[in-house]
Amino acid sequence: MKKYILTAALSCVSLITFAQAGYEKIMTEKIAKIETCKSAEDFQNLANDFQRIGDKEKGKWLPNYYTAFSYIQKGRVLMREGKMESLDEVADQAQKYIDAAESAEKNNSEIHLLQKMVFSLKMMVNPQQRYMTYGTQAANELKKAEDFDPANPRVALIKAEDVYFTPEQYGGSKAKGLELFKVSLEKFNAYKPKTTLDPNWGKSEAEYFLSMGDKK
Repeated sequence: MKKYILTAALSCVSLITFAQAGYEKIMTEKIAKIETCKSAEDFQNLANDFQRIGDKEKGKWLPNYYTAFSYIQKGRVLMREGKMESLDEVADQAQKYIDAAESAEKNNSEIHLLQKMVFSLKMMVNPQQRYMTYGTQAANELKKAEDFDPANPRVALIKAEDVYFTPEQYGGSKAKGLELFKVSLEKFNAYKPKTTLDPNWGKSEAEYFLSMGDKK
């Protein structure tokens, strides 16, 4: 009887290990696609992929995190295209998955950074009218993200973006932004994600802005 119990237990362990390996493989493949996505449709398709993973992997925060991240990136593409009327809907989609990620993982710098980015998207629909609400909320979430992990290079990256794109009369400047991009790149070079699936995006963006600064 003990032999059968041991065999059953080992079989369960093998199944769990196999399932985990399959999860990590598909997540790794989808995460790699982040760097190749260019259009709003690309990011929508990626969000759908991560959503399907999240539907199967209940209780894991990363599939929901990457679903939200994909929607945010879709929103940023639409913003660059001047389609501000679409940002609220995209931000609301991202919010659902941020909430799901936070229900599984509390006090996480990466999740609070996404929340900051969602509030920024909603603010950009009408900055003059929405700054006092969404702008303030975005700043609060950025502070939380930094408090939970001061070494997080993505926090430094988003701070650099904010300063870079803020007009000088409101406290920003491209020169100050470039200095902060240098700080973020230093943090990227020193930072080690907890796992191979944890967020590791942003370094190429910091390098891009610094390369543009070098050309001036």
